[in-house]
Amino acid sequence: MNTNIRTNTNAGTKLGEPALRWVFERRERVRFGHCDPAGIVFYPRYFEMLNALIEDWVSEGLGIDFSQLLGPRRVGLPTVHLETDFRRISRMGDTLIQRIAITRLGRSSLGLTVQFDGLGDPDSGCRVVFQQVLVCTSLDTHRPQAFPDDLRVALQAALDRPASQARGVSSP
Repeated sequence: MNTNIRTNTNAGTKLGEPALRWVFERRERVRFGHCDPAGIVFYPRYFEMLNALIEDWVSEGLGIDFSQLLGPRRVGLPTVHLETDFRRISRMGDTLIQRIAITRLGRSSLGLTVQFDGLGDPDSGCRVVFQQVLVCTSLDTHRPQAFPDDLRVALQAALDRPASQARGVSSP
């Protein structure tokens, strides 16, 4: 079953694009280790933040222990496609609001839009946007497989949950 999702509003979308519905969000402070000598986030660090966000979303937002999924259950969720749009710089001490929207739910693949926005400074606004596709795989065969039932149920519940109940908001 493929589900394309087009609901709710988001100021970050381009004219003519469907609005996004955030299913998970959290805050992260930009730390010294994220930055280059110029004092701004070194772009590969955004990809590390993205990976950590996905792990936390699965564990905290979906209620599926990510370490158990990869460990004993031998289920992987590798990124098979990733587009990135860097829009503004982030500096040490900035707080980023990191949000996830599901844009497509397939039998074994998941399309996401992930956006990091600044909070509470003159340069607030969208810092980076990712268009990501994850595929559910067996870590034994490294081939695609259908999402396990509990993960599919959790993903569908995230889609069905009202936007006002997006999970995972935490303070910096």
